Amino acid sequence: MASATKTAKSQQHYPEKGWFSKAIGLPFALLGILLISLLFSIVTEWIGLYFFWPEEGWHHSRDMLNSELEWISKSFTQSLLIQDPDHTARWLIGLVYEWCFVKTGLIEWVQLSSVQARMNSSKGGDLQYYLGLAYVQIENYGLAAIYAALTYLARLLILTLTVPLFLMAVFTGFVDGLVRRDLRRFGAGRESGFVYHRAKMMIVPMMVAPWIIYPALPMTVNPILILLPNAAVLGVIVSISAGSFKKYL
Repeated sequence: MASATKTAKSQQHYPEKGWFSKAIGLPFALLGILLISLLFSIVTEWIGLYFFWPEEGWHHSRDMLNSELEWISKSFTQSLLIQDPDHTARWLIGLVYEWCFVKTGLIEWVQLSSVQARMNSSKGGDLQYYLGLAYVQIENYGLAAIYAALTYLARLLILTLTVPLFLMAVFTGFVDGLVRRDLRRFGAGRESGFVYHRAKMMIVPMMVAPWIIYPALPMTVNPILILLPNAAVLGVIVSISAGSFKKYL
C-alpha cells in the first residue's frame, strides 16, 4: 500500500505556469541573469589579476574598457536601435561612473586606501608594512572591479546592438524549419517528438549564453568571434525545432 502511494505521488503532474505568471517572472529572471553575468565578469577579472597579469594590475581592465569602446566606435557607426552608438556608449558609461562610483564615494575610498598605503610604508615596521600591502591590494582589486563593471556595461551595449542579428537568425531558422516541415508533411515523412523536444529545450540556453559568456570574458575578444557562431547555432536549433514539429497542427 505504501509503495502504491509513493508511485502515485511520483506520477503526480504539477500544473505548468501560465503565460501571465511567466510574463511577470521574466523581468526578474533577466535581472538575475544580468547580475550573475556581472558577478562572473568581476570574479574572472580578479582571478586573472591574481594568476595571469599581476604586473598589469587594474590597468588590464581599464585597457579592456578602452578596447570595447574603440570597437563600438569603429564597427557600430550606424544602428537600428541607437542613433549614435559611440556617443551613447561613452555617455552611458560616464553617467554610470559618475553616479555609482564617484558620487557614492567609492573612488575616493579606494584612493584614500592608496594614500594610507604610502604613509604606512614610509613609517616602517612590520605591522605598517603589511597594512600598506593590504591597502595596495584593496586599491588594485577595487579599481579592477570598477573597470570590469564598466567593461561589462559596454559589452551589454554591444549585445543590445546585435539583437537584430539574433532576431534575423531566429526568423531565418523558423522559416526554414516550416518549409522543411511542410515538405515532410506532404511527403508522408515521419515526425520525431524526441528531436523536437530536445531542440526546443536548447533554444532558451542558446539565447541566454551570450549574455553570460561574453561579458564575463577576462580578455579582449572580437565580439563577432562569439556572437556570430552563437547566432548561427541558434538559427539551426530553431530550424530543427520548427521542422520536427508535429505533422498536423
